Amino acid sequence: MSEYHNPVLLKESVDALIINDSGIYVDCTFGGGGHSREIVSRLAEGGKLYSFDQDEDAVRNKFYDPKFELIEQNFRFLKNNLRFRMVREVDGVLADLGVSSHQFDTPDRGFSTRFDGELDMRMNQNSKLSAKTIVNEYEEEDLARIFYDYGELQGSYRLAKEIIKARADKPIETIDELKAIFSFIPKMKENKFFAQMFQALRIEVNDEMAALKEMLMQCAEVVKPGGRLVIISYHSLEDRLVKRFIKNGMFEGEPERDMYGNWYAPFKPLQSKVIVPTQEEINVNPRARSAKMRIAVRNENE
Repeated sequence: MSEYHNPVLLKESVDALIINDSGIYVDCTFGGGGHSREIVSRLAEGGKLYSFDQDEDAVRNKFYDPKFELIEQNFRFLKNNLRFRMVREVDGVLADLGVSSHQFDTPDRGFSTRFDGELDMRMNQNSKLSAKTIVNEYEEEDLARIFYDYGELQGSYRLAKEIIKARADKPIETIDELKAIFSFIPKMKENKFFAQMFQALRIEVNDEMAALKEMLMQCAEVVKPGGRLVIISYHSLEDRLVKRFIKNGMFEGEPERDMYGNWYAPFKPLQSKVIVPTQEEINVNPRARSAKMRIAVRNENE
């Protein structure tokens, strides 16, 4: 399990999540099973954990325990899958939104800039849309949009034009072929640039921002009053969505206020500051360095 993925903020997240050891919980991102195993180890008889993951590699980490069930679905289908199992409310939901170490370290998955391999990046390997499809078939405007919106890259139209020009000669099929197009990027900026570009492609391939929004909205329906929502994010796009949703139950715009200027939000933050890993954890697991954890409590229904 540890070779697959080192669970980030393991103790802190599970401490925050479990308020009732006989309760029902959800781990939205099973991955290597680190968080799930820790949650199950703390549950008493009658407690239950439902975990979600759509990645076939992650499913191979499944373990057997009467208090545990793995649902092989994207977490955007949280509510329907719980309803199917006659579960209408839960005591807490945890989501670690990071890409697993295994996915980054497997060259043919195409997630990492460190290896050459096919441009893939699919979390669900049965999905038709891959990074190769995006790079070779998206129009210039759409490429520019995802580089700007999801990678926060400046000069996104120029980057899109370079791809359009390169693919006119031959399809761009591998990571090295994509990187070669941007040989003009200064060496000292290469790592950050490609990390942002790969992030943008990965988010588009997996529709990550829409899936996160759908999951958060469903949490407002399935987490019982007093229950917990624990989200670990790894980049500013995710963290801003989570922070805003916890603050006012929306992702954009302003909530409707009553005549006294108050508004109703389904959750309230449990802590005023975001929680980050200790330096000791980062030393052991460098990929934890960008993690931010937010904890929220479900408000009473309006």
